[in-house]
Amino acid sequence: MKLLIQIPCFNEAETLPITLKDLPREVPGFRSVEWLVINDGSTDDTTDVALKYGVDHIVSFTSNKGLARAFMAGLDTAVRLGADVIVNTDADNQYMAADIPALIAPILAKKADVVIGERPIDKISSFSPIKKILQKVGSSVVRFVSKTDIPDAPSGFRAMTREAAMRFNVFNEYTYTLETIIQGGQKGITITSVPVRVNKALRPSRLVRSIPSYLRKSLITIVRIFVVYKAFRFFISVGLTVLSLGLAGGIRYLYYYMTGNGAGHVQSLILSSILLGVGFQTILTAFLADLLAVNRRLMEDVQYRVKKLEFPGKSD
Repeated sequence: MKLLIQIPCFNEAETLPITLKDLPREVPGFRSVEWLVINDGSTDDTTDVALKYGVDHIVSFTSNKGLARAFMAGLDTAVRLGADVIVNTDADNQYMAADIPALIAPILAKKADVVIGERPIDKISSFSPIKKILQKVGSSVVRFVSKTDIPDAPSGFRAMTREAAMRFNVFNEYTYTLETIIQGGQKGITITSVPVRVNKALRPSRLVRSIPSYLRKSLITIVRIFVVYKAFRFFISVGLTVLSLGLAGGIRYLYYYMTGNGAGHVQSLILSSILLGVGFQTILTAFLADLLAVNRRLMEDVQYRVKKLEFPGKSD
């Protein structure tokens, strides 16, 4: 079997050598181990450094596309190269490469299709208290939506089979971590986690430029997760809430009307009518969103079948 270790990079010329130095060239259970760097529009010497340190494959974007796009480009390339198992790690050497055998162990034992590295969040000194809280909140949301029990959903240190890699489609441009777990849970992909260690931070996080920015993007990501993957529940909840407020306003107006004071509460009747209309339209949107979700799942299944035919794999 072939193991491919992919590393999304954006201006990582300084940290990439440290990361590559620790990566293994031999892993028990695999006949070959290859490295793949996804150069996400770097303006420094990332590509030259990758070649200098023996990276086997490089995919380059002419401009920065974002971490999620780089991650998906890596998966597509790994599948095309015949990888049986794919490991994703960061170029800033956040994760200990020595834990790769532990990360892929559940896959080799055929107990999981995807394995997420669980970091010791509470012990990472470079994480601020707010970031630690947001990490846990994000993981809680992912567990609820995906019906999995992954404790560290934002972790980028993960391993997956080629079958799982062919089933993922990331729509979020900010990060791939939460969305892939949710998709895995909804598609019946077996996901588990194992404890992993982290190295000392070499540079500030690119995803967390500031706490307000991280908070805003995290909240948007969480809301978008609900809208995309729990569309019916999201819109039906909003619709029923607005509809209930409209009914309450209507009942209130009828009470005053029956007691002879309706003339002074026409505004309540107008507001009630508006709320009832909005609530009804939102409920209709819930059913339309559910139909779109069904169509998305059918299209993803077609895409997976096309990939299977085009890249059947070269396992041995």
